[in-house]
Amino acid sequence: MPRIPRPSPRLGDLERAVMDVLWTAPEGEEQWWTVRDVHANLAEDRDIAYTTVMTVLDRLAKKSVVLQHKEGRAYRYRAAASQGAMTAELIRDSLSELKQGTRESALVAFVEEASEDDIAALKQALADLTDR
Repeated sequence: MPRIPRPSPRLGDLERAVMDVLWTAPEGEEQWWTVRDVHANLAEDRDIAYTTVMTVLDRLAKKSVVLQHKEGRAYRYRAAASQGAMTAELIRDSLSELKQGTRESALVAFVEEASEDDIAALKQALADLTDR
């Protein structure tokens, strides 16, 4: 799985809301969004200024969380990585910051919260790793 560019910042609530909009494109499909598109989507559920959305997208681009390109007079944006890839990177970063005993406890706590489907996926991933 490709790693997203460093740093992989933890996102604030509004940044997450913006990313949720960008991640609505079907997996593997590169959909580029204008600020207007993202604002219209967010404005359905909250009172938010266009300039606020523009600022958030610009900051996310500076953090390398979104890709940005200019098309005519408008910038277009898309997520730099899938939601799954970004979540995996954040989990890896969090675990790497922990000391060994604490890391093991965190992993156990994580697995204790997993559903049966999650556990089956983990078992399959572990089997794939040992088959290498």
